[in-house]
Amino acid sequence: MSFPHDLATRALRALDPERAHTAALWGLRARFGPRARADRWPRLRTQVAGLDLPNPIGMAAGFDKNCEAPDALLSAGFGFVECGTVTPKPQDGNPKPRIFRLSEDRAVINRLGFNNKGLDAFADRLAARAGRGGIVGANVGANKESADRPADYVLGMGRVWKHASYVTANISSPNTPGLRGLQERGALEDLLGRLREARAPLTAAHGARPLFLKVAPDLDEAAVRDIAELALANGLDALIVSNTTLQRPAHLTSDNREEAGGLSGQPLFQISTHALRLFAQALGGRLPLIGVGGVENGLTALAKIKAGASAVQLYSAMVFQGPGMVARVLDELDGLLAAEGFDHVAEAVGAESR
Repeated sequence: MSFPHDLATRALRALDPERAHTAALWGLRARFGPRARADRWPRLRTQVAGLDLPNPIGMAAGFDKNCEAPDALLSAGFGFVECGTVTPKPQDGNPKPRIFRLSEDRAVINRLGFNNKGLDAFADRLAARAGRGGIVGANVGANKESADRPADYVLGMGRVWKHASYVTANISSPNTPGLRGLQERGALEDLLGRLREARAPLTAAHGARPLFLKVAPDLDEAAVRDIAELALANGLDALIVSNTTLQRPAHLTSDNREEAGGLSGQPLFQISTHALRLFAQALGGRLPLIGVGGVENGLTALAKIKAGASAVQLYSAMVFQGPGMVARVLDELDGLLAAEGFDHVAEAVGAESR
């Protein structure tokens, strides 16, 4: 079944990365994508922050910035899909070219800069899904020129709350100047306090939704402890660890390795999994973690889970393997869990530290 999609993936790799991305989204919207039942693996059913997931493999934010193809991605086998990052006002992002494949390193560097069509278009598409199944989250951010970035997050959360399965505040993109400063203790305390206040009336009007925070991998242990403490104090429901990295590991060989922007894909795996372990240690099971960065097969997915992730997300590996990879990852993960004697994926969460 995946053979034609594998051919399409190879054809897309002949295009400029941003054109290939646009074409892939078009193909998914036109229902040319692969089909796999997300609930085909009973061992992989799990629950994260009150969300019932058919499996723990999610589509990370960044692929579907404008909420154009969440149902096609769910049909490919993803257990959940996170759309965005969306900002209140539409913005073009940074000058092109701004996506670079590092094929030899199974990696990507991007400096997109939250390019998206804005909150109105996003919220309308999300609302149009009303009544359909599947877990679709909304990842919200701030406009580059915003005079009050926390207000952008409050506005974004308010607009998507009614129709999103969950909301993620993305404070960790390296491609909007100053955005990662929101991870510093004082700024984060202000942001999370404002989100907590705005959440109460939304919950009263439309019901409860989990609220997540997406953090960078480039954090020291003190910052990890601060973020963990503030996340707990402000009632967050999970942390997503992590976004892309500004680091450039010495082993990179691609000619594009010095491009500015966030590095993702295979070289991010060790960096992001180290950050995941630090958060798992700081939180001690008090808050679920979603692991992102370098997930490309069942083995890397299981490694994230054993390091403390209740679910994982991927994106960059699809650039090289196509959306048909989702079913392969799920098959591999199911087989690995069975081989290690786990009856249920939740039993493996944090297993390496037990």
